[in-house]
Amino acid sequence: MPIKRAFRPLLVTATLAAAVAATAVGFSTSGATASTPAPHSLNAPGLHAQVAAALTPASACGYHAAIPADSFKGIPVFNAAQAAQPFLVRFVTTQGAITVRMNTSKAPCTTFSFRFLASRGYFNQTHCHRLTTQGIYVLQCGDPTGTGSGGPGYKFANENTAGATYQAGTLAMANSGGNATNGSQFFIVYAHGTLAPSYSVFGIVVKGLDIVRKVAEAGDNNSNPAGGGEPTDKVTIESVKIGSY
Repeated sequence: MPIKRAFRPLLVTATLAAAVAATAVGFSTSGATASTPAPHSLNAPGLHAQVAAALTPASACGYHAAIPADSFKGIPVFNAAQAAQPFLVRFVTTQGAITVRMNTSKAPCTTFSFRFLASRGYFNQTHCHRLTTQGIYVLQCGDPTGTGSGGPGYKFANENTAGATYQAGTLAMANSGGNATNGSQFFIVYAHGTLAPSYSVFGIVVKGLDIVRKVAEAGDNNSNPAGGGEPTDKVTIESVKIGSY
């Protein structure tokens, strides 16, 4: 029962891909909304890490234009200094607030992308479209279309999957199969299940997991062919707030 984005076949022309890529923007922060991690090349200790950070190209994370581009906000340009800063995410939902500590050291590209989208309101007023209650135990969100086939207009590769076990409270990326198919969809694990280590782990819930469990207790409508369906108790993300710790 994989955690995948629904496949939506579309023809991507070179002209369209170039047009999307041309809208790539840098990522700037202000006030409390400043941070995201550094790529694997920055994990070398001491001076080597500093040199690597200075030389890391903006394309280090491999963000590349892709279709679909729902609620398009641009394509992030990786910044090692911003990426190295730890941060918290607070999901304000119709069921209550859920706080996550982002793992910027092990999933720099994923957390940087998430912050990029969150700071631009990408997740605001979107609902969590899939709940699973057998085999794997997750609440899946992050699609502005609410269909499971939406995406932000770019994709990037997996990271931090080696040895992943997806314990309760894990925040990880959904994908559409393969290594470089991450976009905006993510899931929260509310109980340990049988997921294969194929999904980028990029955070851990530090407050509010009981909210997800309560939603899970209410069940789903079994509408998803891959398993699960829309949660009976609808969860709408009203806003996503970024903070430091």
